[in-house]
Amino acid sequence: MKIGFIGLGVMGRPMAQHLIEAGHELFLHRVKPQSAHLIDRGATACGSATEVAKSAEIIILMLPDTPDVETVLFGENGVMNGVEPGKLIIDMSSISPLASKDFATRIEARGCDYVDAPVSGGEVGAKAASLTIMAGGKPKAFERAMPLFEKMGKNITLIGGVGDGQIAKVANQIIVALNIQAVSEALRFSRKAGADPTVVRKALLGGFAASRVLEVHGERMITEAFEPGFRMRLHHKDLSLALESARLLELMLPNTAMVHQLMNGALEKGLGDKDHSALIKAL
Repeated sequence: MKIGFIGLGVMGRPMAQHLIEAGHELFLHRVKPQSAHLIDRGATACGSATEVAKSAEIIILMLPDTPDVETVLFGENGVMNGVEPGKLIIDMSSISPLASKDFATRIEARGCDYVDAPVSGGEVGAKAASLTIMAGGKPKAFERAMPLFEKMGKNITLIGGVGDGQIAKVANQIIVALNIQAVSEALRFSRKAGADPTVVRKALLGGFAASRVLEVHGERMITEAFEPGFRMRLHHKDLSLALESARLLELMLPNTAMVHQLMNGALEKGLGDKDHSALIKAL
């Protein structure tokens, strides 16, 4: 298929590469030196999101935040200026569930389909094509997107209607954030109390406290290898989405709010572009 892909960051680059390797013809926007290898592999660079939309039958977005998605879709030289009825827009960014519903309404009014499909798994999952994909949209649109999802992920679920994928992603980010905070506290406690955190982590991986965060990020915390798989500022943004949604729902998320404050401190320390496991530095 002819696929447009906009958002060639840490995760977007390997995701796009998997689609190229699967034989799809890709049209890319915002090609920087880090993603120039995709052009060498046969993708086409486009000068605008409008040009991408005119060239492709399915357009995938993998962008940092809600305003970025809105600008790429509806701004000057945006996707909406180049679509025709029958095209499919898949937003794999992590953004506001309410905004996703609004974007879908505007896109469907043009005769196009819309699926929100945020992902979990970080850079490691993107490179291994093992991402968890949480989708929201009409079943027929999801089925149309499924062959592409299968080239980028392993655990692929249609949660419900448009926006429900984003709700699942926010829930995921709450769990991951609280787990990172728990592992940070446990390893810091171990070190300050006089035990070797490397050995403590190894022991805990064999018990009920075992988790992917303890396995992957626990090691990062011990070695202080904080080059990003997933940037702190993006996880901070996701927790902001959780807390804003909670406010509208009149719902208490006390521990989410506490970790959000810790991330505020981490951002103040200049750790926003480090991996979210650098939360331990805030402690």
